[in-house]
Amino acid sequence: MLTSLPPVPARLRQFGRRLKRLRRDNRGLALIEFAISLPIFLGLGMFGVELANYAVTSMNVSQISLTIADNAARMGQTSSSSTTKTIYRSDVNSIFAGAAKQGEAIDLIGNGRVVLSSLETVGVLDKQLIRWQRCTGSGAYASRYGPELTSEVTDPSFIGMGPTGREIRAPVGDAVMYVEVFYEYQGLFGDMFLGNRVIRHEAAFPIRDDRDLLPGVADDGAPDPVCAPVPVPVPTPTPTPGPYRDHAAPGVCHTTHFDGYHCH
Repeated sequence: MLTSLPPVPARLRQFGRRLKRLRRDNRGLALIEFAISLPIFLGLGMFGVELANYAVTSMNVSQISLTIADNAARMGQTSSSSTTKTIYRSDVNSIFAGAAKQGEAIDLIGNGRVVLSSLETVGVLDKQLIRWQRCTGSGAYASRYGPELTSEVTDPSFIGMGPTGREIRAPVGDAVMYVEVFYEYQGLFGDMFLGNRVIRHEAAFPIRDDRDLLPGVADDGAPDPVCAPVPVPVPTPTPTPGPYRDHAAPGVCHTTHFDGYHCH
């Protein structure tokens, strides 16, 4: 004997009709797609901006290093004297002032370091020597090739300045102006993409005119932009492990749950 199914309640039929209308309803579909894709395209756009900014900044640092080396190679050419030119502190300061002006947009002096070295030879020997070295900028960086007076005579591993296998050597009786520029790049979006890193570029030019190399950088009363030693971070001493499970200061007496009353 067949029995008929009980009628569907009106409230359930109404809910079913609403589900059907919702399934056919496509209003706001574009907005939903946009909301889903927006973070992806926004992230790609931000990454592109960060990458472009890094490339432009790196190119600026490279151009600054080339300009400094070129200007340093021309030091003394503005002198009207027909005698062999001598380099003075004011000449070096002028070079650094020009670098500061060129790197003003990226705050090169505040966020970087410029190291200018005079690569020469020892007497008539074909032995390389960093005769003098001058620096500017607040960055705590030192030359990769050694400080002033680094010599091939005392250190045979010093065969010149430049990448390994492509070292630059100064000709006998001549000099090469070698520049190292360090710049602390700060990401536009923090560490989200490229993060903070150090941009480093080098450049070298041989001197363009006769120069009296013996005095190095002569004193004419101007400030001497010497390269101060880079501070070496002092390691934090590891505390000596004690017999107790807490780390109170020496001389402190107290009570703990594990060790009861005790003194350090």
